[in-house]
Amino acid sequence: MPVVSTPYPPGTPCWVDLMAPDLQAAIDFYRDLFGWQGEKGPEEFGGYAMMSLNGKPVAGIGPAMAVDGNPPPPTVWTTYLSTDDADATATKVTANGGTLLFPVMDVGTVGRMFPAVDPTGAVFGVWQPVDFGGAEIVNEAGAVIWNELNTTDVKAAAAFYRASLGIEFVPMPDMPEYHELQVQGRTVGGAQGLGNFPPGTPAHWATYFAVDDTDSVVDAAVRADATLLAPPADTPVGRIAGLKDPQGGIFMVIKPKPFEAG
Repeated sequence: MPVVSTPYPPGTPCWVDLMAPDLQAAIDFYRDLFGWQGEKGPEEFGGYAMMSLNGKPVAGIGPAMAVDGNPPPPTVWTTYLSTDDADATATKVTANGGTLLFPVMDVGTVGRMFPAVDPTGAVFGVWQPVDFGGAEIVNEAGAVIWNELNTTDVKAAAAFYRASLGIEFVPMPDMPEYHELQVQGRTVGGAQGLGNFPPGTPAHWATYFAVDDTDSVVDAAVRADATLLAPPADTPVGRIAGLKDPQGGIFMVIKPKPFEAG
């Protein structure tokens, strides 16, 4: 269902956000592209903006700030996986070959989180909700519809995410090289190797946003100085394109095919 009114089960992608050098420019770009509402947030949170669709939160955009003398983070969309205990999950992540980028931290009263790198090099976040559970609209135009792990080693990634977050990798019957990510028997995302990507592409989590018209959204993005990485193409699940925003953030858009009951 597009509106999320119940907690995300642990292991489920629950939120995405973008860290950008020019916060206001990123807010303006995505607000115009997807019809989001939102503005720069409180200074105590670095101006982090909660972007909404029809009055409900769908994604975050924050400033890419250097911490403790380190270089600023890259401009990327990060997928957050839900947990009911961030500290326990952090322990499992490190015990199973992952690396915490920062220790578990409180985010005001809204939740606890940490960013990490899996053993294959893909960066992800973990979110423990307190006052905020995550995206409240999904699977409709302007909202996240799919989160996908693209990894250098599917087997190693499967072992890590199963042990750390309870996520199962299940090969698709018609596409055994592609795996569904399942939590409690429910599909919550996908995973695949990097065979279809340019040489040298690092492991990463990709964010797919649903749109009403892939071609028109691509045209609008390019007019706003985005770069087209993968031209619109029809696939078994819908018409997909890949884009890089003006500050370097890569994302996917898809007009999904209507579900046909068997």
